[in-house]
Amino acid sequence: MAKFNEKNFKPSEMHVNSIDEFINDDEEILWKDKPKKSAFIWSKILNMLPIVLIWMALDGFIIYMMIAGNILSEMPVVFSIFIILFFVIHLTPVWIWLGNVLTAAAQHKNTEYIFTNERIIIKTGVIIDIENIYYMDIVSVNLKVGLIDKLLKVGDVYILSKFKSTVLNDLTDPYRVVNFLQKIVNDIKTDMYYPNDLRPEENKGYKTKYKYENNNNNKKP
Repeated sequence: MAKFNEKNFKPSEMHVNSIDEFINDDEEILWKDKPKKSAFIWSKILNMLPIVLIWMALDGFIIYMMIAGNILSEMPVVFSIFIILFFVIHLTPVWIWLGNVLTAAAQHKNTEYIFTNERIIIKTGVIIDIENIYYMDIVSVNLKVGLIDKLLKVGDVYILSKFKSTVLNDLTDPYRVVNFLQKIVNDIKTDMYYPNDLRPEENKGYKTKYKYENNNNNKKP
């Protein structure tokens, strides 16, 4: 049975200052980091930017034509209000992008990633959200380094689990993080499926080596 930890049930958890507050007493931190701030903010600016520019250009052109043609002034007040509300709602992608840009600094401040000997803990959001991923549930760990990432010297680690997928954004040492996380997942799964007490001193099936055999039906390429 897991050890009861009163910290997990305190009301003050709603005001989390550090992700360390979610670490259990018997849990060990193996790695902890935050996204690179400049890369994180630039990602918020560049994300959706092409769509936002096209959206603003189209809506701006329609609004300009309506104003230039005095269409709004000739409409009944009810219809004018309806048109204004329509464009306010229609520009939702712009408001979403603008909100992400304006809150980028706050989001970065609240974003932390941590690996423990039991799980991955991810803290994100302006209003803090905590996500837990247990190593036994992880299906794959992958790395993505795009052109902008290369320029900013960062990379994104993609984690796919049985129940969800998540991304550790804008890490300054992504290659080492991927290798380390893959090793943790492999070690944890090996220990769970095949505990030390059940392992023989020699296991001929582990790390089996395959050799090319030359014969008439199988020519070496």
